[in-house]
Amino acid sequence: MEDLPDALVTEILKNITRTSDLNSLSLVSKQHYKMEGNQRGALRVGSGLCTSTEALTSLCARFPNLSKVEIDYSGWIPGHGNQLDNKGLFVFSSHCSSLIDLTLSFCSYIDDSGLGCLAYCKTLVSLRLNSAPQITSIGLFSVAAGCTSLSALHLIECEKIDSVEWLEYLGRNGSLEELVVKNCEGINHHDFVKFGSGWIKLQKFEFERKREKYDHRLGGEVYDSSFDAHNTDIYDFCCESLKDLRLAHIKTWPEKGLRVILGKCKALENLCLQYVRALNDNDMIALSRSCRNLKSISLWLSLQRYHSEGSHYEARTSFTDNSLYALALNCHMLQTVDLKFLGCSPSWPPEIAFTQRGFLVLIRSCPIRVLVLNTANFLDDEGMKAISSLPHLETLEIVFSHAVTDAGMRFIAHTPCLSNLTLQMCHELTDAGVAELGRAHKLESLVIEYCGVVSLQAVQGVAKSVHYSKDCSAALRKKIGFGNGY
Repeated sequence: MEDLPDALVTEILKNITRTSDLNSLSLVSKQHYKMEGNQRGALRVGSGLCTSTEALTSLCARFPNLSKVEIDYSGWIPGHGNQLDNKGLFVFSSHCSSLIDLTLSFCSYIDDSGLGCLAYCKTLVSLRLNSAPQITSIGLFSVAAGCTSLSALHLIECEKIDSVEWLEYLGRNGSLEELVVKNCEGINHHDFVKFGSGWIKLQKFEFERKREKYDHRLGGEVYDSSFDAHNTDIYDFCCESLKDLRLAHIKTWPEKGLRVILGKCKALENLCLQYVRALNDNDMIALSRSCRNLKSISLWLSLQRYHSEGSHYEARTSFTDNSLYALALNCHMLQTVDLKFLGCSPSWPPEIAFTQRGFLVLIRSCPIRVLVLNTANFLDDEGMKAISSLPHLETLEIVFSHAVTDAGMRFIAHTPCLSNLTLQMCHELTDAGVAELGRAHKLESLVIEYCGVVSLQAVQGVAKSVHYSKDCSAALRKKIGFGNGY
């Protein structure tokens, strides 16, 4: 191999993706060792990383063209050796001149002084901090001021970050296109109003409040279902470049907060609202009128109290059929619908404010390709018949349904383009219904989990790929809201 041209060796290296194979190849000769080191652009290290200054300097010299580095200490215990500290991070920041993407996960020994070293990384475009217990707003401001090329910032479980001067600075002077903040107790959803003009360039935004045990249960608040936060321009900012929006576990109040974004993001393609309190139909109507390019919507809803006639209130989910009608009227590019209802019983009056009629109006008006229904107790076999007529539907997932029976499966078996079907906790389903699916010979994949009396023998051969379980797994219990306080 010593006689191979350098260009050919380079092409070989480009096609080898496994780290172990690259390491083995580098042992063939000094020539290949050097070429492989120059070729390596990404590096992921964890508990096995030697943190001495000399070793880190040698590592950076071995891979001089690193553009992406991930340091992950998940599962670390003191017996695994020392973690990377501030001095070590300084070595990386000063020797990796091509560093573009940096992820620090569970790095307990790095504080603001170490994070401040990243201000020298003028090429840094993406920074992810996951479980960084020592980082505060001071260190984050250093990054905001020094890393002028930063376009993506992820903050996950950074408990000491509170004041938002860094956010204001990025809004005025930065160029963020992606901002993700999850489980940071010191950051409130109202703080993002201070991002100001930064919203103009932002294309992806996620904010998730740290979940509290049983925070899905009914609280004492009674919300005004007629309140319209979009009547007047409460906040003077524009977010017309935003394509991906996810809000989760937010206790938003009617008169202020992130709910106003829903009427401002004209380029929005993907929306995910998970257990956001105080929203109502006016928010979804404003969204539908603004977001004509919406392709995917995920609504995870729990019970809330809303004013009804007189001085009474009703316990129901936040959106009614009026929201579905608005989406059907305005969002004709919608391809993915994911609906989940937590803690809602099929009693009368129903706690889910959607009806099957409103739901069918929506899915018949849009080119739906992916449909996920979790605890949607308004759906019955007639609804399944309507679903089976959707011309573009490729993936269907039904979780925890007591009204879908073998008759519904007879309809679903004839869905024109259906190739992926998941049925979980559908206790009225039997082997006869599964047999209907098998006779159609259409499915690429079938998942059957904890579905009444369905047997392993019945699912065999129904699809090219079959996953079957007669038990309710921990993952499924979490999926429907059982366990972990849900």
